[in-house]
Amino acid sequence: MTLPPLAFEPLLKHRAWGGRLLSSYGKELPDEGSIGESWEIADLPDSIPDGCSRVAEGPFEGRSLRDLLQTHRSELLGRAAPGADGGFPLLIKLLDARENLSVQLHPSAEYARAHPEAALKTEAWIVLAADPGAKVYVGLNDAVDAARFREAIETGAFLDILQTADVSPGDAIFLESGLCHALGEGILVAEVQTPSDTTFRTWDWNRNDPARPLHIEPACASVRLGADQRTAWPRITRSSEASTLTTDALRTRRLIRCDFFEIDQLDLPESGDPNATMDFEQPSGGIPLVVMCTGGSGTLESGGETLELFTGRSVLIPASCALSKIRLHVRDNEKPSLLRVRPTDVLDNSLA
Repeated sequence: MTLPPLAFEPLLKHRAWGGRLLSSYGKELPDEGSIGESWEIADLPDSIPDGCSRVAEGPFEGRSLRDLLQTHRSELLGRAAPGADGGFPLLIKLLDARENLSVQLHPSAEYARAHPEAALKTEAWIVLAADPGAKVYVGLNDAVDAARFREAIETGAFLDILQTADVSPGDAIFLESGLCHALGEGILVAEVQTPSDTTFRTWDWNRNDPARPLHIEPACASVRLGADQRTAWPRITRSSEASTLTTDALRTRRLIRCDFFEIDQLDLPESGDPNATMDFEQPSGGIPLVVMCTGGSGTLESGGETLELFTGRSVLIPASCALSKIRLHVRDNEKPSLLRVRPTDVLDNSLA
């Protein structure tokens, strides 16, 4: 059986640091409140409130992603390695940081092994919009040791030990579990991560909100320090510096490749036509793919179904969709562009 491409109802999350910018990325926001996150594709355990996506339209409308995995696992996942609990291996979000997010980190492998309720969370941010001078906080100064880290938590002097970087649209930030980080104000990102909601907050910009406690002991047990912060993929990849493959019809930039996922940015080569259309065929290669429209609008045809694409919409292409046809054009002066996310293929590990 060939499953059709799947779009899901966004799961909107109120956050203290959120804003209203997601309305310009295809989300129908409530009349009031700060919306910080839209979970586009999610398959978290039942213990996480409102943590599983439901299909928005088509023959499987209303079905949850977890339910589809139970009845159509091979068609959905193909050779993709499932998540730690057997579910879908990726969590896809949009984040609108009107204010600074808390400084935080996620469990180390050692901590997760000792605490079954905690799960590793390696993630990536792809900057879609940023105010001038917007910053991210990624990693600690190399000289910070365990005692200095604990002192920073207890005194709130975190800006003294954080590494800071300016960011612009198109930049990619890679955050392995255990790396201290924060998304700065005035930034909207697409977030790709392993399916976990385990976060250890270490500083919250002196908000002093009882509903947002710090997690001192688990953070101290999990934090990467010094040389342990170095990872196989750079922490920040500038769009202009990414490895790029260009054909007559498509430009593909490799933003991130790690043990859990690959992220590519797809757009048009530079040309003199301001209204050029992006038109290409996308094979699945035997694993599921996620595409997020980040500019323009159009359609995705596969498995006998057609889905509309528009800025901010994510679509899951099941592994059984051998070939998909994607066509995007300029809309509201936005040039067509996509993010393409590929989860781990078990064949990659077997051939490594």
